[in-house]
Amino acid sequence: MALSALSTTTPNANALRIINPKFKFPYSSPSCHSKPYTSNPKNLSSISTSATRKTFVEIGIGVVAASVLALTPLNADATRIEYYATVGEPLCELNYAKSGLGYCDIVEGVGDEVPYAELINVHYTARFADGTVFDSSYKRARPLTMRLGVGKVIKGLDQGIFGGEGVPPMRIGGKRKLKIPPHLAYGPEPAGCFSGDCNIPGNATLLYDIKFVGIYSGNAK
Repeated sequence: MALSALSTTTPNANALRIINPKFKFPYSSPSCHSKPYTSNPKNLSSISTSATRKTFVEIGIGVVAASVLALTPLNADATRIEYYATVGEPLCELNYAKSGLGYCDIVEGVGDEVPYAELINVHYTARFADGTVFDSSYKRARPLTMRLGVGKVIKGLDQGIFGGEGVPPMRIGGKRKLKIPPHLAYGPEPAGCFSGDCNIPGNATLLYDIKFVGIYSGNAK
């Protein structure tokens, strides 16, 4: 839940941007992100610090555990169409858990439930409370792979997708809207900061449109 991104050096409220992998968007642990790749480790000494950071950012939050095959133009067009469909989806009446998380299902899935501690693939569109989109896996034309139930994502996504405290787990094929209050997101401090530019302000309420695509095929059997 990838998605390509515009530069984070110039803030633009209406632009989609990759969040700096040093912060937990949506991951809570930097160890979840892949390191910059080089075919010859000896060449690393010739790369400037700024270039290395740029490479790290461009890898994006969608890289988790496997290489991604290039999509055909047809598939890329399909994901773009699906992105705009999420933008135009009608609102649904939110239910609220005791934690303060708001959730409602646009489509109830009919497949397997989200498994504990295993990798799954999700598509998502993320917005601020005013509706401004700040990230989307659809724009990267591939779903995001994440692991749920073990604290690897922000609390609002863990509860909102995996379930708990009265929130039912999502099923494959399901589409759900989440309203995540600050204490279940990134809290009072700005997040996604890189070179002095922070993508998410402190105390931000976040809105997510989630689609549970499926269980990641690379999970160990």
